[in-house]
Amino acid sequence: MTQLTTFSIIAFGMLILPQWAIANERTLEAESSVTTEHTVTIDGKRVPYTAIAGTQPVWDEHAKPIAALFYTYYQRSDIKDNRERPLLISFNGGPGSGSVWMHIAYTGPKTLRIDDEGYPVQPYGVVENSSSVLDVADIVFVNPVNTAYSRIIETDEEKTNDEDESDDAKRFFGVNADIKYLAEWLNTFVTRYNRWRSPKYLIGESYGTTRVAGLALELQNNQWMYLNGVVLVSPTDIGIERDGPVKIANRLPYFTAVAWYHNALAQELQQRDLEELLPEVEDYAINTLIPALAMGGYLDAGTREQVATQMARYSGLSKQSILQNNLDVTTAFFWKELLRDKHLTVGRLDSRYVGIDRRDVGSGPDYNAELTSWLHSFTPAINYYLREELNYRTDVKYNMFGDVTPWDSNNNQTGENLRQAMAQNPYLKVMVQSGYFDGATNYFDAKYTLWQLDPSGVMRDRMRFKAYRSGHMMYLRAADLKTANQDIRDFIEWSTPSAGQPAKY
Repeated sequence: MTQLTTFSIIAFGMLILPQWAIANERTLEAESSVTTEHTVTIDGKRVPYTAIAGTQPVWDEHAKPIAALFYTYYQRSDIKDNRERPLLISFNGGPGSGSVWMHIAYTGPKTLRIDDEGYPVQPYGVVENSSSVLDVADIVFVNPVNTAYSRIIETDEEKTNDEDESDDAKRFFGVNADIKYLAEWLNTFVTRYNRWRSPKYLIGESYGTTRVAGLALELQNNQWMYLNGVVLVSPTDIGIERDGPVKIANRLPYFTAVAWYHNALAQELQQRDLEELLPEVEDYAINTLIPALAMGGYLDAGTREQVATQMARYSGLSKQSILQNNLDVTTAFFWKELLRDKHLTVGRLDSRYVGIDRRDVGSGPDYNAELTSWLHSFTPAINYYLREELNYRTDVKYNMFGDVTPWDSNNNQTGENLRQAMAQNPYLKVMVQSGYFDGATNYFDAKYTLWQLDPSGVMRDRMRFKAYRSGHMMYLRAADLKTANQDIRDFIEWSTPSAGQPAKY
């Protein structure tokens, strides 16, 4: 082919480029939506539904759009009256993470094409989620600013100084700022889609639990929107302190679970079922380990030896390594140490996953084995799915993790806010879901948080705790995907008042 011919083909090709290839700016519209019709088989029954993918503005105090939040709304289409139809409002965490995780792997009508334990397979993509809760509730997946496609809308005048950037951070990037603008946004969403009469539920994962715990009271007190339930998936501390001896001791049951999974415990423990073994370790952590750790350097030598011996027995680590850590074994050290003799590390968010480091020495892994595996399968799937199956097309990059720095973590009272919301609203109930092998927000920390949520104990019969044999995203394991979604169905049924039942004590 001659140079002239090649040039001619290229020149001609420029005349027929699609519209997206010649766009001048890569921006997101404040208002947009695309509606598609689908069906999914759940528990053997065909469920028709409408999917709306779009953006809705965040307005400032002068009613001017300052951000566009991307959302995906699934509504069962054979329901004529949504007054009794629950609405599940879903947030992920980070705090700079998109809603991708629970969207295409947990509650939504599609789930990742992965193996039964959650590992990626090719070709990438999504399949029907036969465990989705769309049969019993409509779902909206919300993406805060700078996550997924959501973006700040620049004014006509370009930013000229750091102060403008600081204004954005104060408006969007912080525990309380995040809650405030999202509550306003949800008020608009519920109004637009006529869901004020529907029972409403918040579900959040990881940092998303901080988000929804705070939103429960913000929606109630400042948007006058009352909820039936809040689901906390792999929760953070939601502002409930667990420092010092409690923080250290709470890790031990998680260590046991992971060591059990990797067959690293003594045979007498290894042969016991995990859920029969863990209560014993929890009891030891609370009643023996916390008091011993409280003594610090004044713990007598004999007791120190006894504690180190028992910690070694329950953790799969050596007694010497525990003593060298002054009984304070960090999670990072555990991830590196447990399988060091096999030249492997274990994952942070899901310690079933293993990785390979450059060196066996060190006090922590080179990388998070589970997260690299998840990004391997989630990223191509969400980019394909939104564009090709939901027909939402934009050149804006889908942020799996977006820049939300500097994040203001001060004055985190979200746990207390959730307690207050429960106290004020007799309908409101809470469920915690945790994976035994989650090392970032471990299951025993989650139990502790639930115990401390209402110190009076008066509302304990309105709380549930569910645990699963997987990690941070327990739904990636096929068996837990089914069980965890059924737990949500049961929670919705449990928190739906009987006909005529008033909200009163």
